[in-house]
Amino acid sequence: MNMALRRLLLLLVILALPAQTLLAAQPKSGWQTGWEKTVQAAKKEGQLTIYVSDVYEEVFREFGKRYPDIKVIVVPALGGQLAQRIMSERRAGKYLADLYLSGSDTIYNVFYKGKMLEPIKPELLLPDVLDESKWFGKKHIYADEESQYIFAFNGITQTYFNYNTKLVNPKEFRSYWDFLNPKWKGKIVVFDPTVLSGPQGALRFLYNNPEIGPKFLRQFLGEMEVTPTRDRRQLVDWMAQGRFPIMALQSPDRADLIKAKEQGLPVGWFDATAFKEGAPLSTSNGNMAFFNQAPHPNAARMAINWFLSREGQTVYQRIARDKDSLRTDIPKDTVLPFVRRVEGVSYMMLENPEWRDMTPVFKLVEETWKKRK
Repeated sequence: MNMALRRLLLLLVILALPAQTLLAAQPKSGWQTGWEKTVQAAKKEGQLTIYVSDVYEEVFREFGKRYPDIKVIVVPALGGQLAQRIMSERRAGKYLADLYLSGSDTIYNVFYKGKMLEPIKPELLLPDVLDESKWFGKKHIYADEESQYIFAFNGITQTYFNYNTKLVNPKEFRSYWDFLNPKWKGKIVVFDPTVLSGPQGALRFLYNNPEIGPKFLRQFLGEMEVTPTRDRRQLVDWMAQGRFPIMALQSPDRADLIKAKEQGLPVGWFDATAFKEGAPLSTSNGNMAFFNQAPHPNAARMAINWFLSREGQTVYQRIARDKDSLRTDIPKDTVLPFVRRVEGVSYMMLENPEWRDMTPVFKLVEETWKKRK
């Protein structure tokens, strides 16, 4: 058989093969090979253990349905409780947690500083996840200095100033400096600023915003005769009753203002996106960390990629209505209006690693509080 005839026969055989056979014979891209290896290894591990402090138990049920070979165990509790539990387990030589999803402060101060984490950035495999153009600001946001370990996937608009709807016209306020108007002197109740864990987000934003800064805080806390309380319920009661028309340094969700409003009380919150100095943006409990010495590292890699994919974040957004995923290519019709990001607004991310050190903020508050009139 001559060479020309051999080539003709070979061509006929190739043309007769099914299309899927030809596709299967083609070399796979690097990410596909890496992903399939991860999936197979994860199936052998057969389990994923996640410690969470929010709605993630319901979210990861969907992951379990998607990958039924992997048993998903979710351990829910408050961030501080989870941190204590994990530290106790590790001291006892038990490495049980794969992933942690919650607020960034605990992750940063306990796990990151304690060198207990693996970098997440190298674990991102799926093109859908790696494409940073699909994320807010067209980049992945990390809440650590190295931009590797604490992946932020949530970004909600925060507001820390609230009002009695019968006594205050919110249209009078277009700047944070409007809260220094003498007409409001002695008429503002605040969550005690000396409580380190209480108004931390508000103080961080006001102090670091270049258009507000230390000068505003000194005047607001030192000259406006604000009344402090450490009781969030009292904050709401006093404002709703009209004793204090304005409540400050506390977000609506933490003060249960949403519930109070639904009950018909005359309470509302200022639209942070309407202030000319910009609006604070918080990751809230929307941060992910990957533990070193994780018992199921491949299942964790799978979960990281699934959760951060368009599919995973769509599930998350549908369930978590009071959150706003930093992915921009998913439906946002379920996001509650007052936390939803608004196009064109200048936002300041509260979890900026450069603002982690609250020492100068607390020092200013302490000095001003002692001298207040």
